[in-house]
Amino acid sequence: MTFVVLLIMMQQVNAQFYKTILPSPEFNSALEKIVRDFRYNFENIAGEKISGNGEVENYQSNVQLPGAINCVINRYHSVYDTTASWQGILYEGEDYEEAKKVYKNTFRLLNKSKMQLIDRSVTGFSGELQTPTDNVRFTVSALQLDHFDPRYKRFTAEVELVSSYNGWLVKVNFFNKKPDTEF
Repeated sequence: MTFVVLLIMMQQVNAQFYKTILPSPEFNSALEKIVRDFRYNFENIAGEKISGNGEVENYQSNVQLPGAINCVINRYHSVYDTTASWQGILYEGEDYEEAKKVYKNTFRLLNKSKMQLIDRSVTGFSGELQTPTDNVRFTVSALQLDHFDPRYKRFTAEVELVSSYNGWLVKVNFFNKKPDTEF
C-alpha cells in the first residue's frame, strides 16, 4: 500500500516538474498559429483594425499567447518592406523582479516550444538569453526559427524587457528581421 501511494506521489511530482519546464499545450498551439500565419503576413489571424496612419496600421490579433495583456499585428506601408509583425505584451507594471521573471520565462517557453508547420515538419526556436542587468533600461533576446523554408529564413522572435513611463514592459515580437548590413 505504501508503495502504491509513493508511486502516485512520484507521478504527481513528475507531472508538476514537467509543467513548470515545458510549455503548455495552449502556449504551443497559439505559437504554432502565429508562426504558421507569418507565411501569409498574419492575414488569417488579424482581427479588427485598431488604428492606422500613413505608415502603419494596427490590428487586434485573433491569436493571443496565454497570459498576454494585448496582442497586435502591425502592417507597414513601406516600399522596402511590406511584411507585418506580431507583438504581444506579457507584462506591464512596476515590479522589476517580476518583469525579469516574465522575460526569462517567455524566452524559455519560446526556446522549448515545438511546432508543426504546414508541411508537417516539426520545428522550434533557438537563441541565447541576454540576461538583464539592473543598470540597463532594456534587454532584448532574439531567437531564430530552425527551419529550412526560405520564407522563414529571417523570421525572428524577440523578447524585450523595457523600462517605460509606468515601470516595466515585457514584449514578444515576431517579424522578418533583415540583417543590419541591409539598412
